[in-house]
Amino acid sequence: MRPVFPFSAIVGQDEMKLALLLVAVDPSIGGVMVFGDRGTGKSTAVRALAGLLPPMKVVAGCRYGCDPQANGARCDECQARAVAGIHVKSALAPVPVVDLPLGATEDRVVGALDLEKALTTGEKAFEPGLLARAHRGFLYVDEVNLLEDHLVDLLLDAAATGENVVEREGVSIRHPSRFVLIGSGNPEEGELRPQLLDRFGLAVDVRTPTVIATRIDVIKRRDAFDRDPVAFLAHWHKADAKVRRHLEKARTRLDALVVSDDVLERAATLCSQLGTDGLRGELTLLRTSRAMAAYEGDEEVTLAHLRRIAPMALRHRLRRNVLDDAGSTTRVERAIAELWGDVVGTR
Repeated sequence: MRPVFPFSAIVGQDEMKLALLLVAVDPSIGGVMVFGDRGTGKSTAVRALAGLLPPMKVVAGCRYGCDPQANGARCDECQARAVAGIHVKSALAPVPVVDLPLGATEDRVVGALDLEKALTTGEKAFEPGLLARAHRGFLYVDEVNLLEDHLVDLLLDAAATGENVVEREGVSIRHPSRFVLIGSGNPEEGELRPQLLDRFGLAVDVRTPTVIATRIDVIKRRDAFDRDPVAFLAHWHKADAKVRRHLEKARTRLDALVVSDDVLERAATLCSQLGTDGLRGELTLLRTSRAMAAYEGDEEVTLAHLRRIAPMALRHRLRRNVLDDAGSTTRVERAIAELWGDVVGTR
């Protein structure tokens, strides 16, 4: 297994790393869209994050990695065993991180008939695709704004329903497909379809570092990793272990966190002020600020948590305003200052 660059060793890109950590705490936030330059550590951060997560329990032998404790989100085979009262064994498996390449075919994404088995045995069998492999993990799409429309439609269907349905060539399969969608792209190379952009809970911007000392630090760490991955990983083991403990504790305290009506009112007022469509913005603010509080070890969600995560939760949900040429991040921060100026620094 090829060594993965440690998460803690990534220099800068604090907003991107925070967004990834928060969706790891609460996957219901809905994934992360990363806009920015090439070569800024986007794919490195996604793969490194998966290395921090503890192994997950799966039904032993299940091709889709079903959760043995889940009641509804199971594949047809696991559901049939549950209805029949058959005891299933569990096993541990790493959290999957799956790359969806731009040139992937529809069959590669959703799955298709296993031709080899069909030709050798005459049996119609299903070969799971990338959506099956990504279940309960991360699906990473680099240059997602260049993804073909029919593949975008497949992602939208899976994201909306939490399952993948394949009916073709005499095969009818339905299996769960719940994943954290991570996308990256350069806006200058093409815009992302609004329907898909809206499915990302958070959006962050990454830029090539301009500070010389930071650039040197990035080069030195990457070179050290490439020269001796084992020694480099050992050096950063404690730092990664600390982040892992924070994640595990945050997950355990997430459901017990209290979110006051005042915080909800602030979130709704901010979305109304910015003119976001629908209520997905408020839900994302709620879930993300709660994950932020859980990760920091606090007992309740405060305005400080809400303020910190608001730009990444709302910047991609704003309508274009021809009378305001300010960037979306600036518009969110300006609205926060106008609404919460008197309490902006309080907890």
